[in-house]
Amino acid sequence: MRSLPARRTVLGAAALAATGLTAGCADRGRPDTADAEGTGGHVRPDGPEVRAAEARRPHGRTRRVRLTATRTRLALGSGVTVPTWAYGDRIPGQEIRATAGGTLELTLANHLPAATSVHWHGLALRNDMDGVPGLTQREIRPGADFTYRFAVPHPGTYWFHPHSGLQRDRGLYAPLIVEDPREPLRYDKEWVVVLDDWLDGVDGATPDSVLAALRRGMGHGGDGSDGDGSGDAHGMHGMLGTGARPSAAAGPSAAAGTGSPLLGGDAGDVDYPHHLVNGRTRTDPETFRAKPGDRIRVRLINAGGDTAYRVALGGHRMTVTHTDGYPVEHTATDALLLGMGERYDVLVTAGDGVFPLTALAEGKKGTARALLRTAPGSAPPAAARPQELSGTPLTAGRLTAADAVRLAPRKPDRTVTLRLTGSMARYDWGIGGRQYDPRRRHPVTAGERVRLRFVNTTGMWHPMHLHGHTFALPDGGPRKDTAIVLPGRTLEVDFDADNPGLWLAHCHNVYHSGSGMMTVLGYRA
Repeated sequence: MRSLPARRTVLGAAALAATGLTAGCADRGRPDTADAEGTGGHVRPDGPEVRAAEARRPHGRTRRVRLTATRTRLALGSGVTVPTWAYGDRIPGQEIRATAGGTLELTLANHLPAATSVHWHGLALRNDMDGVPGLTQREIRPGADFTYRFAVPHPGTYWFHPHSGLQRDRGLYAPLIVEDPREPLRYDKEWVVVLDDWLDGVDGATPDSVLAALRRGMGHGGDGSDGDGSGDAHGMHGMLGTGARPSAAAGPSAAAGTGSPLLGGDAGDVDYPHHLVNGRTRTDPETFRAKPGDRIRVRLINAGGDTAYRVALGGHRMTVTHTDGYPVEHTATDALLLGMGERYDVLVTAGDGVFPLTALAEGKKGTARALLRTAPGSAPPAAARPQELSGTPLTAGRLTAADAVRLAPRKPDRTVTLRLTGSMARYDWGIGGRQYDPRRRHPVTAGERVRLRFVNTTGMWHPMHLHGHTFALPDGGPRKDTAIVLPGRTLEVDFDADNPGLWLAHCHNVYHSGSGMMTVLGYRA
């Protein structure tokens, strides 16, 4: 049986470092390809255009943080302890807070057995700090450290995670909250809620072994190699999910749920054994304490690898104020749907009692939950589901951008069409029928209004994420950096090309991006 390619081959070798990865120009609408010397016509991640853009940003007080990525064992609750990789000895990793207009300086020490990186999800930051090995930086090798330093211009709810292999589906993630020094919202308390689907270390499984089994089960060869030497394809029983129709060799093919009409059918590829809120299982949940009548800002982050979550707070209505860090016209709802990588801020007025904040794995089995407690009394049973989950949850397309962040009307100067391709049968996810190659770039020019056309030719939904920018959904829709593209549908979004560099656009399903559903937008020099 032939071997799977090493994961770091998929993402580009260390030799394709930021200082040598540039490209020549091609006709509009066609991807460019980097020349052999890497000295073509694209902006370099550390080039003068990037430095000039960074110099124009405000550089206020510096927030300094030191972080260690390490192997550890984590208790998820109810007697579940797993070996994994994490930032320190906790998941999520320690929350970082910075102030808009300031500077963040974070030094990551890599105590892992594999190279790693940090990507700052949603931030419009300088390109050479974006954390993509083989494109914007050299990988951080085991035993080494690296300091990320950049201006933080925009307030909002963000998070960070590696862009190395499948490490994001371990415990390597944490929230990043950028506070607004002129915060317009009024609230008494703040609750950061990170959702995650979990399999790492359960019955010997790793994310890499899951991807190997998906590929092998779809008819590809594979030997279970992790690409980082850290595991094999054991522990796969029951983990292949709704979209997967694997051969018997890949393990049971029982569906992870009934699918999701909201997501166009199949909800995901993997049936996770655990779903977590702030690193805890539903039977041993985190409890957030407040007083009846408190106004609470809840910052919701979906850090999952393959699961959308339908979220509700039992006995409460939520008022959506932000998505992906940017304000929207306030909208009341009973429930929200979050794809992987999406964030929503909501306001709730706390009732009197004990209430479950429940995240239903959309179209799959399983839930995650935490508790809001404002009074003595027993918590609802772990299996209870708030009635607020039974209706149709709010999605981003029903929101409107706040006036202050709405893009000014303007015709696009350029349209970049990204055809999302691949199938469960071959597990060959890509863009334009190709797997990721960092040397291929879709050219844009600084100052342009760019329209991205995500054309989903596949039978699966994809949460598409653009690095270094936010885009606007159609018809006055919200500003976002991650948006769900349904199967067989086209989503057009607009952004202003105001942050020079080489920027990834990719599916935030970790197994789809890990198979090649990524591409690069490259600013022309």
